[in-house]
Amino acid sequence: MDELEVLKKAWKSGEHSYSQVSEQDIYGMLHRKSSSIVKWILIISILEFVFWNVISVGFSDEQYQNKLRAYGIEDIMFFVNCVNYAVLVGFIYVFYKNYRSICILDSTKTLMKSILRTRKTVQTYIVYNLFIITLTVVISIVMMFQHNADVAMLMQKEITAGHQTLFIVGCVVISMVFIGIIICVFWLFYRLLYGILLKKLYANYHELKKIEL
Repeated sequence: MDELEVLKKAWKSGEHSYSQVSEQDIYGMLHRKSSSIVKWILIISILEFVFWNVISVGFSDEQYQNKLRAYGIEDIMFFVNCVNYAVLVGFIYVFYKNYRSICILDSTKTLMKSILRTRKTVQTYIVYNLFIITLTVVISIVMMFQHNADVAMLMQKEITAGHQTLFIVGCVVISMVFIGIIICVFWLFYRLLYGILLKKLYANYHELKKIEL
């Protein structure tokens, strides 16, 4: 049986004086578990940042840069990447602050507020990542249609055949489906990566709420 469950049973079934001690023990257990979860959120966010940067550096060879230059999006992608790095470092700093603050908390109410704040930060972080991924894919698709020679040739062929509207509608639908698939894949990735930790953290919040009541 989980140590927390043992303390909860002792707290509910014991005498009043023992109940007070057990309540403090339960708070201490939830405090340690919550700080551990927030620490893992921080660690995972740092590892994720390093992982995507390694992937980015691995693909950013001369051929890739020439393709960006040919598509006319080298400056745009540089700006997007700079802003993205700055925002991600900011999120990591906030995760670190959440971890540091949760380690020194001394009341149930403060810990509950910290848990909710951390949960909201992680959710915002996930939404931001999905947004930046969507933006990058949309920019890449638009530039491909404007600058890719094969796509331009196919488009001209369809226009000559009188299928311009059908071709455009088809491209929009295919692009939207592709973007939707990308978003779903990354949403599932983040759901698996952070969802389990957030679920445990929120469970701690509910346990603390019972103590507070």
